[in-house]
Amino acid sequence: MTSLLQFTLDLFSLDFSTPASSPQARRPVRPKRRQVPRKTLPAADLWSTVPAPFLQAAPVREDAPSAPAVSLAQVLTPVSYRHPEATRELMLSGVHVAYAFKRGKRRTIGFSVGAEGLAVSAPKWVPLYEVDKAVQGKGEWILRKLQETRERQGRIDATRVDWRDGAQLPYLGQLLTVELDPGHHFKGAGTQLVGEPGAQRLLLGLPRSATPEQIRDAAQAWLMRQAKPLFEQRLNHFAPQLQVSWSRLSLSSAATRWGSAKSDGSIRLHWRLIHFGQDVIDYVVVHELSHLRVMDHSPRFWDTVATVVPNYDELRGQLKDLPIPSW
Repeated sequence: MTSLLQFTLDLFSLDFSTPASSPQARRPVRPKRRQVPRKTLPAADLWSTVPAPFLQAAPVREDAPSAPAVSLAQVLTPVSYRHPEATRELMLSGVHVAYAFKRGKRRTIGFSVGAEGLAVSAPKWVPLYEVDKAVQGKGEWILRKLQETRERQGRIDATRVDWRDGAQLPYLGQLLTVELDPGHHFKGAGTQLVGEPGAQRLLLGLPRSATPEQIRDAAQAWLMRQAKPLFEQRLNHFAPQLQVSWSRLSLSSAATRWGSAKSDGSIRLHWRLIHFGQDVIDYVVVHELSHLRVMDHSPRFWDTVATVVPNYDELRGQLKDLPIPSW
C-alpha cells in the first residue's frame, strides 16, 4: 500500500511542461529501422482505376514485379458511344454504349459499326435479353471498331477543307492549292490546273467575294470532270486483262461505297476516288471489274483481283485508312 501511494505521488510530481529536463519523462530511444528504398511508381500508375480513398502508398518489394503501365490510349478511351438513333444501351467493359436497334427479316443478329455508332438488327422472334447477350459477347470487337471509327473520323475532321482562296485539297495523291483568279474565264470552263505535281494550283474564275459554297462547288465540278475520263481509261486498261467487258460508267456520291458493279456490265465509281493516288484508284477499278466475273467476295473473287493487283490487301488498307477531305 505504501509503495502504491509513493508511486502515485511521484507520478503527480512530474513536470510535463519540460519533459526533456526530467529523466523520468524521457521516452526510451528506439533503434531506427533500416529504411527500405521504395520504387517510384510510373507516371501511368497515377491513372489507376482503384477508387481514390484506397490510393494509399504501400511498400514495394524489390523483387516484386511492377504493375503494367496504363497506356495513353486507355486513358483517353471515350467513356461512351451513342448512336443518334439509339433505343437501347448497356455497358461494355466499363464503356457506355447506346446503340440503334431494329427488327428485320433475317435469321441471325447483325452488327454494324459506322461513323454514327453501333447499329444492331435482329429477327423478330429473338427476345431483347438475347440481343443484349449477343452484344456483350461481341463487346471486344464492338469497342475496337467504335474506337477505330472515332479515330478515323477525327482524322477526317482534321482534313476538313476551309473553302477560301489558298485552300488545299488532295488530287491524285498530291496536294493542290485553290486560287481565285477573277480576271480569267479559262475558255468557259471556269477553272485551270497549272504547275507540276506536288506544286499544282487550281485557278478558279471566281470573284474575290465568292462564298465558301461557290468555291467548293466550282472545285467539285472540276474534280468530277477529271474523274470520269480517268476512270474510263483505267476500265479500258484492265478489262481485257480480266477478260470482261463493261458497258456503262456513272459517277457515284454514295455514303458508304467506293464502287459497285452489275451483271449487265454497268459500273459506278465514287467521284471522290480522284483524291487518291493512281494505284488506289486502279485497285477499286479492278475490284469492280472482277465482280463481272464473280459477283460475291468469295476466295475465288479475291484470287481474280490478285491476278491483276497482287498487293490489293495493302491498297485496300490505304483506301480505308487514308483520310480524304471532309466537305
